[in-house]
Amino acid sequence: MERATFAGGCFWGVEEAFRVLDGVIETTVGYMGGITEEPTYKMVCTGGTGHAEVVDIRFDPEVISYPQLIEYFWTQHNPTSLNFQGVDKGTQYRSAIFYHSDEQRRQAEESKRILDASGRYKMPVVTEITQAGPFWRAEEYHQQYLKKQKPDFML
Repeated sequence: MERATFAGGCFWGVEEAFRVLDGVIETTVGYMGGITEEPTYKMVCTGGTGHAEVVDIRFDPEVISYPQLIEYFWTQHNPTSLNFQGVDKGTQYRSAIFYHSDEQRRQAEESKRILDASGRYKMPVVTEITQAGPFWRAEEYHQQYLKKQKPDFML
């Protein structure tokens, strides 16, 4: 099992998008990339902690590769939006890939370069690629939030 961590706006939607992929074993939402230890959702929402809302993914690389996860990540949000996605605004909603190894860094940077050069977007891709730091698990009510909101007949 390997680990990947992505930020692409509100973590509820990002988690739900990855949670259902074949090869994804586990998803956990939380906070990464900031300066405050043990941040809470309320603290992160102020923008003062420096954290992004992230989804931390455990995956089976025999079923889905890290480059495949990155390619999927690009389709799940607007990577040209600096510090916002949709109506959510603030640094906590930034687009980011937090890498866990030099190989992940290399793959993320190459994928970003290819996407930027593809002409798919008129604006440059602003997704930050940063070494993963401490992951702070979000409060339980945030975990699989969108799944919890679906009626049983939609599951």
